[in-house]
Amino acid sequence: MTTRNEYIEQLKSHLDQWNTDLAKWEEKVRLVQTDMRIDYEMQLEVLRKQREKGTAKLKELEASGGDAWKELTAGTDAAWAAMREAFDRAASHFQK
Repeated sequence: MTTRNEYIEQLKSHLDQWNTDLAKWEEKVRLVQTDMRIDYEMQLEVLRKQREKGTAKLKELEASGGDAWKELTAGTDAAWAAMREAFDRAASHFQK
């Protein structure tokens, strides 16, 4: 079983990578034509909301004490899976 600190560091690493990807895609949106920009902006908004949920779960996990963090992992894992799925969809969309 992963320790609390290892788990948190793993989540932070994923979040850092997603933030890097999101920043790259935001720059791409600034450079596209107006008709495509609306679609890209909608994709980015979905990602931002997923990122906010993931960040909130991470903060909740960091604030947990003792063995309480283990109880939070299920919700955190679900939020992270949704975030990963959204980022994977966006990656394929933005790589077109």
